[in-house]
Amino acid sequence: MSIAIRDEQESDIAAIRALTLQAFADVPQSRQTEAAVIDALRAAGALTLSLVAVEGGDIVGHVAVSPLSIDGDAGPGWYGGGPLSVRPDRQRAGIGTALIRAVFERLRENGARGAVVVGDPRYYERFGFRQATTLALPDVPAENLLVLALDGQCPTGTVAFHPAFGVEDTTPHA
Repeated sequence: MSIAIRDEQESDIAAIRALTLQAFADVPQSRQTEAAVIDALRAAGALTLSLVAVEGGDIVGHVAVSPLSIDGDAGPGWYGGGPLSVRPDRQRAGIGTALIRAVFERLRENGARGAVVVGDPRYYERFGFRQATTLALPDVPAENLLVLALDGQCPTGTVAFHPAFGVEDTTPHA
């Protein structure tokens, strides 16, 4: 089956939440707040991009992108990538890769300067991300703070993701 990448639709919201909860359920370093973060970004109007991967009519992947700030010399045009969720039985099938490539195509089209992610460098380096040696994010190990400067200029400073990243998920889980 082929994968189609498209913008989220209002009718996708419940499926995105369920997918995100499922995708992070067994991730040891997760605080299990990823679904709540996406909900809070959406409620705040802070989702620059919210893309879904659809296979056979089912949502099998999702990625959120939101603006971030860097207190040094960054200026506008910097974005935070994530959460990135892929249904567990479809992981390692290229769905996350397709979503990330679609994100960077859109960001480049819109004149973005770059993106920052918190994640596994072994995964994100294949897309051009590098350890963010000129950036800092409190409580995040330096090796997991990664940057991709689309304009070639990596800023210096402290990264601040949208306040939605500080929410707690109060939804009961089965």
